[in-house]
Amino acid sequence: MPRFCSLFFTFLLVYSLRLQATPSLSVTYSFADSLATQRLLQQLEAFQTGPAARFGTVALSVRRVRDGVELIGYHNQQSLSSASTLKLITTGTALAVLGPTYTYTTTLEYDGVIKDSVLTGNLYIRGTGDPSLGSWRFPNYYDLPALLASWTDAVRAKGIRQIRGAVVGDAGLYTDLTTPDSWPFSDLGNYYGASLSALNINENLYRVFFKPGRAVGQAATYSRTDPLLPYLTFQNSVTTDAAKTGDQVNIYGAPFQNQRWLTGKVPLGPEFSVKGSLPDPAYFAAYALQQTLTSQNVTISNTPVSVGGGNGVSIETRGKRTILSQHKSPTLLELAQQTNFQSINLYAEALLRTTALALDKSARSTKASINALIAYWIKKGVNLNGFRIRDGSGLSTTGALTTDNMTGILSALGREKTFPQFYETIPVVGQTGTVRTLARGTAAAGKIRAKSGSIEGVRAYAGYFTAADGEPMCFCVFVNKFTPGYNRTVTSELEKLFVALAGLSGR
Repeated sequence: MPRFCSLFFTFLLVYSLRLQATPSLSVTYSFADSLATQRLLQQLEAFQTGPAARFGTVALSVRRVRDGVELIGYHNQQSLSSASTLKLITTGTALAVLGPTYTYTTTLEYDGVIKDSVLTGNLYIRGTGDPSLGSWRFPNYYDLPALLASWTDAVRAKGIRQIRGAVVGDAGLYTDLTTPDSWPFSDLGNYYGASLSALNINENLYRVFFKPGRAVGQAATYSRTDPLLPYLTFQNSVTTDAAKTGDQVNIYGAPFQNQRWLTGKVPLGPEFSVKGSLPDPAYFAAYALQQTLTSQNVTISNTPVSVGGGNGVSIETRGKRTILSQHKSPTLLELAQQTNFQSINLYAEALLRTTALALDKSARSTKASINALIAYWIKKGVNLNGFRIRDGSGLSTTGALTTDNMTGILSALGREKTFPQFYETIPVVGQTGTVRTLARGTAAAGKIRAKSGSIEGVRAYAGYFTAADGEPMCFCVFVNKFTPGYNRTVTSELEKLFVALAGLSGR
């Protein structure tokens, strides 16, 4: 009798929620753990109708991994912004399609002929989409200075001391303008808005250094970039704010545009740097290599040039190319781990395009790549109604999916042979990655693996947890268009939600 009353009360609660909510509200639930489910639904409804979210949307899906059964759904059919939680789909799909040991290869090549230490031809750096080329994140791989030195050594080892031609950054694998067209212009000049290239280098970023004024409100002087980029011009209107106020600078600029606008504020104190995006990574690769070669007494007749990536430049070639050296990337597993722990947009976009090419050789644009990903999961039986993503990272302001879409894919990934490796790429709540400070000291800390997502007005989390009865589960929660100024309230509500998830039963 008590069990019947509990079930009946849960039914009344959910029915009441439906009567009180807007017509778009959807609530589904399982009677498997009625009391914990009841509390969680009450908590969600209080969050949705409270001051932090009453003008926005809170959505949740909780699903069992082993059979894909959805146990809880709240607004789970509404297409909403996922922010960076989308990276879970991108990295998980890449691991399933390409395998954890997949690596990229970047090749140093030349065409023409070598005679008497003179190369009459071009020197090429041919990219295949490696987002980590020259990155500082991987201890056993070349960072930018070491990479340039290794290429220079390869040229000199071939006996080349003069090049009658050009150093070419070859990004020709992608012929389209690779920047997703729904990315905000205000993001494009900043490091997190760095455009993908077939020839990425140094994560397609640079640092701008400022000398703050002597008092708040005074102009901050632009001093230099690292690495040096003399071909860029900067219009600076940055001013000085109070000490310890952090980075408030925004860099404006578009792909292939060498003019940058610096706006905002830097803190009072010592020299301060912010990160910007390279307008043409392939050109920078060619430029940087030419500078290094010149410093080692290799003369080059032509200026550096880049091809591919939608820039429309063509060059004179001299027949078949010969390989001088090859650079292998870290494994896909290592790249996926950095993508999810550090939330690197560039890595996610690279993995989307590479995965799509493996699925469909004709997928030569962002849109075609997304279509290939969609086809892959539909073929595996995942419901993608409402799935309208526009990139692989979640930076797009118009991309959307449902929490039901997310957990549908996460549960399907849980049945892939690469799942154990994928699982390890996801940060642990309260311990690691971008969720290391979330729910720290609560019952959820150490028990949930989650990828975070955050853009203006959006907080999102998705991942996996083990239910109280040992059942593997996946979840996704989106909070869209929450009330400005309520960030701390949203965080508190999400932490309470995580504690509630940890207490659920999955059977």
